[in-house]
Amino acid sequence: MSFDLFLDIAKDAVLDSIKVFIFVFAFHMLLSFFEDRIAAILVSRRNKAPVFGALFGLIPQCGTSVLASDLYVRGLLSMGTLLAAFLSCSDEAVIIIMTSGKSLNMLPLLLGLKFAIGTVVGLAVNAFVRNAGSDNLDEGAVHYEGHAHSETKLVAHVLHPLHHSLGIFVYVLVINLVLGVIIGLAGEDTLVSFISSGRYFAPLLASIVGLVPNCASSVLLTELYLNGSLAFGSLLAGLLVNSGLGVLILFKKKSTVANAFVIVGISFAVSVVAGYVTSFAMGF
Repeated sequence: MSFDLFLDIAKDAVLDSIKVFIFVFAFHMLLSFFEDRIAAILVSRRNKAPVFGALFGLIPQCGTSVLASDLYVRGLLSMGTLLAAFLSCSDEAVIIIMTSGKSLNMLPLLLGLKFAIGTVVGLAVNAFVRNAGSDNLDEGAVHYEGHAHSETKLVAHVLHPLHHSLGIFVYVLVINLVLGVIIGLAGEDTLVSFISSGRYFAPLLASIVGLVPNCASSVLLTELYLNGSLAFGSLLAGLLVNSGLGVLILFKKKSTVANAFVIVGISFAVSVVAGYVTSFAMGF
């Protein structure tokens, strides 16, 4: 790998990580003012939470999945709500399609399907997990442990969210750098060849590429779709399973590692099925 390529990878990693940091910090600072109320609403409206999770995932920002995972790890979101957010998010794909001026007529269909699939899957998983008697949702979750009452407003509403967000920033930056180097060494042409190796395998292969926890995979899938090398059904499959760096946040805490594999498995299965159903419906 050339030094110039490494610099480009490092630059992209830093910029992407800064975007995540700003988004997460702003949200957590706001959350610090309403933590008890938000926790109560999410718990009391648990059956409808995946709808809001899917809507939140539609925000075309790479920090949405990271933030959703962080809230799940901290006991605010149920598994179904997190899955709804994961399945509906598209990382950089929406922005690329909007700025390209191509296939804009397909964007409402893409977002509509991702929202619908995320909501249905989220509701189903919430119902199943609750009936199974286990859930990550902490009904007594108080994120900053009453800091607003026992400490100064500066500490409660700025320093605590800042400290937490900086921790996420460092984690995301390291992962971005590592994945960037791996993808750089493998080469984009290798991924393109992999996806294009079989027309009828495309939804499956796109889903595998979508598993790469990095915005590079969503960018690649979208570019292939825009230049006509990838069908809509395959694009949908790849973007459904792609949740950016969000899934990696689940591995930060030992108690959510097992759930992380379950979440990835469900996302992958749903993505492959949805990709093939859509492809057959549209004649591949």
